[in-house]
Amino acid sequence: MAEWSVKKEDVQSTVDGDFLIYRNRPLVRENNIICYGDMAEKYYLKMIVMTEKEYKGKKVPDQIYLQLLSTDTTVPESQRVVKAIMKAGLSEALELGVAWLERYLEASN
Repeated sequence: MAEWSVKKEDVQSTVDGDFLIYRNRPLVRENNIICYGDMAEKYYLKMIVMTEKEYKGKKVPDQIYLQLLSTDTTVPESQRVVKAIMKAGLSEALELGVAWLERYLEASN
């Protein structure tokens, strides 16, 4: 298994205006859909919260349908899906999705 080496100063997680910035890209949630990535780039992530569970008295995302999508708007969204998988937990889905996104963006340059 490959090990990721990320320097703390290279990762920014801040609230900037209307968006949360995570690892230098916008992270936006509306209802049960979470989008991560810059629409000016070739790909972005879409995470759909399929189920929630109770944790310490609060509802948290449980089953997440993760998709890596192309930003090419000339193609219907259903045909822009590059990769997709169901994951348990938001953390696991986001970690895998960020790896996919970075790999595909690097390959497209």
